[in-house]
Amino acid sequence: MSDIIASVATGDVTVTGVLAAEALRRAAKDSGKTIDVEVRTDEGVLNPLGTKQIAGAAFVLLVGGETGETEKRFEGVKTIIASLGDVLADAGDVLARASLGGTPAVTAGVKKIVAITSCPTGIAHTFMAAEGLQQAGAALGYDIRVETQGSVGAQTPLTAAEIAAADIVLIAADKQVELSRFAGKRVFQSGTKPAINDGKGLIARALQEATLQGGAVQAGASEKAGATQRVGPYKHLMSGVSFMIPFVTAGGLLIALAFAFGGIYATEPSHAASFAGALFQIGAKSAFVLFVPVLGGYIAYSIADRPGLAPGMIGGLLASILGAGFLGAIVAGFIAGYGTRWLNENIRLPRALEGLKPVLILPLLGTLLTGLLMIYVVGTPVAEALAFLTNFLKSMQGSSAILLGLLLGAMMAFDMGGPVNKAAYAFSVGLLSAQVYTPMAAVMAAGMTPPLAVALATKLFPRRFTEVEREAGVATGVLGLSFITEGAIPFAARDPFRVIPANVAGSALAGAISMAAGVQLKVPHGGIFVLPIPDAVTHLAFYILAILAGTATSTLLLGILKRNAEA
Repeated sequence: MSDIIASVATGDVTVTGVLAAEALRRAAKDSGKTIDVEVRTDEGVLNPLGTKQIAGAAFVLLVGGETGETEKRFEGVKTIIASLGDVLADAGDVLARASLGGTPAVTAGVKKIVAITSCPTGIAHTFMAAEGLQQAGAALGYDIRVETQGSVGAQTPLTAAEIAAADIVLIAADKQVELSRFAGKRVFQSGTKPAINDGKGLIARALQEATLQGGAVQAGASEKAGATQRVGPYKHLMSGVSFMIPFVTAGGLLIALAFAFGGIYATEPSHAASFAGALFQIGAKSAFVLFVPVLGGYIAYSIADRPGLAPGMIGGLLASILGAGFLGAIVAGFIAGYGTRWLNENIRLPRALEGLKPVLILPLLGTLLTGLLMIYVVGTPVAEALAFLTNFLKSMQGSSAILLGLLLGAMMAFDMGGPVNKAAYAFSVGLLSAQVYTPMAAVMAAGMTPPLAVALATKLFPRRFTEVEREAGVATGVLGLSFITEGAIPFAARDPFRVIPANVAGSALAGAISMAAGVQLKVPHGGIFVLPIPDAVTHLAFYILAILAGTATSTLLLGILKRNAEA
């Protein structure tokens, strides 16, 4: 009779399940225990567990998620859930924590989950993560409701009754999400990528590791939970960027239209009363003036909630006045956010005066702290750094411009919406405030290339792709035309060691050609749909050539590198 039994669910990835089973057997042997493991695949069950084995086991370990029918077999047995990734990473640790009770037992009756998905731009990752969770929840037999917080706000919002009835709250987001309505619920936070790539595994981890949410926003109630979610500077920066993008988009397009109607004289005082002058005033002197303070304000808001908003925006405005631009706004946002949060945690007032903290004391002291540091300590050095960076980028010609284009292009395709991609994008968007437009053009061309190349490859090399991938090719191409790089993620996830290098090569080429030609793009998004707008992009012929060359390169490499798909 075995001490432990395990059921490993692999779906169509049989090899992974067999490797996980072998890892569990070795770990059990090393620890002096015995284990029986079954592997459940789409083709059938390897080494199925019998009734006597189930009845005599100390506990059952479910790996990779199970269907409701499968879980009924283990009723009455202590149940532990683990992901395939955890087992492959350290099977011994999984067994040790399970044996010591370090991993909470999860019964098969846990079926109600509410979730929120959100990403900085609120376009692709938000909805791909939602779809991943919905499909995983259905496969596991759980009742799951997902609220998407996209670019137009919350869609399919969760009701109070749904939240109250839920066993856990799963947050799959790359920016800050308001958690106050989940007070008293078990909450688990993660980025969007785990939801897209392994929804079953993420739900399994959430059921194990979700922690009780208090009345205020908590970054994570345990060291283990904190390690599973992307918190800290990256998430706060992306929150600021997500609020900044609409200002940059509106301002950039209005500036382009101003030049289209008024030519190079649209900025002259003599044209202020004209239609072109009005467009320039709205775009350049309003939207573009606001986006730097908005960046600082919402970085601080992400860190310290509402009390950090005013100090962050005022610090961002000071950054503009001092010439520190978007770099200064980032610094101001972090100073205001962490400074205000520290004040909130350390200032103690009588209960009767607590109501003054968020509306008077914290905004006042936070603004004072941020403003003085910006004026006397941070502003001037950051302004000098931005001026150096601006002059350096504007002076780039020849090989140096090509190298920057290669780097930005490769970053855009490396993780297609992940931290590396977002770093290149945020850098280029921020430079728009300094009237440096060439990196933005390189980034958008490079970001369009992967989904366009994958879509074209499904038509030119159909035998390299599964039927499902071929059917998704048209939709992926539309996403590419719209500058939504994430459309290529499903293809890269299935065959990363061939698809990602091919995409990186093409995107790097597109970025290099764009930079070498000196193409300037004054808006941060829109894909081909902004190209017809006069003056939105310069050297249009070279820009189209860059996109076509990058797409053709990646398409050809996909055809060479990828093997024929299995029938």
